Amino acid sequence: MRKLTANLTSNYLQAANQLQKRKRKRIVAYVESYDDIFFWRNVLSEFETPELEFEVMLPSRTNLSRGKKTVLMNHLGQQLGQYMIACVDADVDYLIQGRTNSSKAMLDNPYVVHTYAYAIENLQCYAPSLRDVCVMATLNDRPIFDFEAYLKAYSESIYDLFVWAIWLYRRSRFTEFPLTTLNNFISIEKVNIYKPQDAIEKTRHQANRKVAWMQQHHPEAKGKIKPLKAELAALGLQPDNTYLYIQGHHLMDNVCGPILDAVCTLLRREREKEIKRLAGGRQQQMDNELACYQHSQCPVDAMIRRNTKFKDCPAYQQIRRHISDLLSKLTTEPQREW
Repeated sequence: MRKLTANLTSNYLQAANQLQKRKRKRIVAYVESYDDIFFWRNVLSEFETPELEFEVMLPSRTNLSRGKKTVLMNHLGQQLGQYMIACVDADVDYLIQGRTNSSKAMLDNPYVVHTYAYAIENLQCYAPSLRDVCVMATLNDRPIFDFEAYLKAYSESIYDLFVWAIWLYRRSRFTEFPLTTLNNFISIEKVNIYKPQDAIEKTRHQANRKVAWMQQHHPEAKGKIKPLKAELAALGLQPDNTYLYIQGHHLMDNVCGPILDAVCTLLRREREKEIKRLAGGRQQQMDNELACYQHSQCPVDAMIRRNTKFKDCPAYQQIRRHISDLLSKLTTEPQREW
């Protein structure tokens, strides 16, 4: 016997919206994991009105199944519609443009909203917002590091190799250069916040060596990489923003995380030195003020996962247009399921 929850479809939600006494229509938005709930709640709340609300939830209330495959590749994918949508990470599925089943399932279904960047972590690491992350974590607003210049230089150093990876993935040759191997070539090691260019140049060198290897071992790609770059540019990928399209966890843990930790450590020490100086030898006052400051601080990783200052990002503007197009259909088209 099928569970009642298996009958929960967009049509069912439309009927429920018509029967309920309250005026607000409800759209259910399924997401991949717990971390995604806050992100998509923040995104979708911008579109709520006195007549419309969203409810963000995981795809199953009967088991612990999570992830993109659960959202798209089971029966739920066929139940999506104007009142039931899916919100997922784009991963590489966006850039490979339908060359795999998961990419087709994401791009062909108009009721699947994706991040347009690789994942939510990439948007949370949006370069112009990282100074605010440091301020939230340390309560010190002094600018001591240029995150935008850092991620621009990093992106330019890995761009060519990343395009080669996409060229392989579009031919379903994932095993020849899997994401884990790509990450090894584009890692940042032992970055010095006073001389970040040294670490970036090391990454550029190892990425360029792999590009030379690709050119030698894949002569069939000659004449195809330049047109691919133009096509990817139309999707949003540019040499200076490649960081938005690499694996999100790698970006957060191995590229942005270490530099954020280093900057925040320096800002905290700076603030503590200022407190000690202003205390003028009054030990109790100094201890009280230091304790107050320490209790007011927040972990960097928690603050970056609560970062919402990415709304100027072009990828976020693509998300907005996608959602706006979906909502326009509520009043212009009859309800149907995908």
